[in-house]
Amino acid sequence: MKGLTLALGAALAVAGCALTPGVRDRSDVVTEPNVCTPQRFEVYFRDSEARLTDAARHAIGLTATQLQGCEIRQVNVIGLADARGGPTANLDLSERRALAVAEALEAAGWPSPVFSLIVAGESGAVTADGASEPMRRRTEVLVDAAPR
Repeated sequence: MKGLTLALGAALAVAGCALTPGVRDRSDVVTEPNVCTPQRFEVYFRDSEARLTDAARHAIGLTATQLQGCEIRQVNVIGLADARGGPTANLDLSERRALAVAEALEAAGWPSPVFSLIVAGESGAVTADGASEPMRRRTEVLVDAAPR
């Protein structure tokens, strides 16, 4: 029984090393993930501010570097605000947040015609049962990236 278990284990190990049909050798197997795919990330802000924090600049820089060499087809920057303050002030704040992120990405070398700013203000900041949604002081960035 022990010999059968060892033989079965060895057979499974060898089977795991088999190449996929159509692959001639291991050099045909892509091991690097393709980063030129649609991406999503968030940029957070301090309460009632639209100025980028150091952490936000770092996140934007990392994404810009990661997607360097990709075709950036479209970037949707969605500005959000929490429910505090008036609707007009929250729309203005979410617009300034979206613009700050778009300008930082443009400064990092992304093409400006592909940006779309979407302003949500406080819309969706309160749930149907009246509870405030946490973490609304942010922008959501949706990047349509593809290989060149």
